[in-house]
Amino acid sequence: MSARRAPRVILWAAAALVALGFLIALEVVARRNGVPGPITAQAREVVFPPKPGPLYGGLALMMVVLTWRQRFIAAAFAVGVDLVFVLVRWAVDAHVPEDQYFGNGALWAMLGCAVVAITRRTGPERLLMLKGVGLGLLLVTGRKTGDTWLLITSKTRPTVLDPYVAMADHALGNPSWVAGRILDATAPVGTHVLDLVYAQLAVAAVVVALYQLRDVASERRFPRHHLVRTFLLIGLLGPGVYMLFPVVGPIFAYGPGTSGTGGVEWAVADLWPHTPPPITLPHPVPYDGITPRNCMPSLHTAWATAIFLHTRTGPRLLRFAGTFWLVATLGATLGFGYHYGVDLVAGVVFALTVEGAVRTFDRGWDRSGVVLVAYGTAVFAALLMAYRYLPMEMAAHPWLYGPLVLLAMASVIYGYVRTTKPRQPKSAAPAPRPEPQPEPV
Repeated sequence: MSARRAPRVILWAAAALVALGFLIALEVVARRNGVPGPITAQAREVVFPPKPGPLYGGLALMMVVLTWRQRFIAAAFAVGVDLVFVLVRWAVDAHVPEDQYFGNGALWAMLGCAVVAITRRTGPERLLMLKGVGLGLLLVTGRKTGDTWLLITSKTRPTVLDPYVAMADHALGNPSWVAGRILDATAPVGTHVLDLVYAQLAVAAVVVALYQLRDVASERRFPRHHLVRTFLLIGLLGPGVYMLFPVVGPIFAYGPGTSGTGGVEWAVADLWPHTPPPITLPHPVPYDGITPRNCMPSLHTAWATAIFLHTRTGPRLLRFAGTFWLVATLGATLGFGYHYGVDLVAGVVFALTVEGAVRTFDRGWDRSGVVLVAYGTAVFAALLMAYRYLPMEMAAHPWLYGPLVLLAMASVIYGYVRTTKPRQPKSAAPAPRPEPQPEPV
């Protein structure tokens, strides 16, 4: 092993150990709270019907390291295994929840490629294939980890801080209430479009990632920076903030709830989306034990922002798709009552800070990158502190605090653009052309 590669191998090994330790810790915490952890949930899907999720998306990401012939074999194997599972379950009349018929085959294909890499490959080829398998499984495991985090938030945070956020949202004009009424007016077309965008965010991320990783098979290496790392890191860090700032969202705290959780009996008042909440002194309120406290920050906004950022260097169609997905996601998060406006501001700042940290890590921790990450972290913390401890002031003086909140977000955007803008070398002045000299006699 060369001296240049040794630090990177040690770094990858340390990261793998940290990830494994985190998964084990999350499994233990989940078991103590009476819910299955990510390791258990993932292991069950080797045999039992898988929950709807990015299993085939993970397989697609894994196949970026394969040749076209190998891709066809892996895809055929996955589909064949799924067909066998469907026939067996049909033959024994097993109960299968809706939308959980397929997915086992994709997991089997990824595990099979891992076995092939270990037993049939050597050297760089083995390492490349294992990286592909790891990338695909990370996407799947990340979803399981997120689901476990959400269950833990609902079990360990019996009260929520929605009244504080609702008061702070007065500074922005209660955009969730406005968007909710607009969405009602555009139903059913607007509702169906935004629901599709909101539900298929992971699919959009996989499409962008596949474009970025399209040359891996030919170049036999991964690009230095791609969307999947930022996407997974947002999903890993964000739920930790949920634990510190538990919020369920306006449709739950000020409405009837949705997706089988919540209810008017748990709501502070049944006001969303037609009646903005009155300005009253906020206090923590109890909520049910099954609704995730997953609003602060809005991770859907953070993920959509990451997708937007990673499409800026792509072709025009991809750039348009990234812009559309960001705008539609913002409309969906507000219009369906899943988030307050201040959640979205925090989500944008959070995404830019994480993306800035990943980019800075890639190119080396230079001063501008460190300043960006430190500043984004400080702004994010200041926003949360203001939402928690200054909500009445924000509601009473929206003309002051609304622009301040937006200015804080804009300053992080400006810092990100200035720090990550490609550095173009200054064109040197053309060298003076020598004057023709007379030939010697």
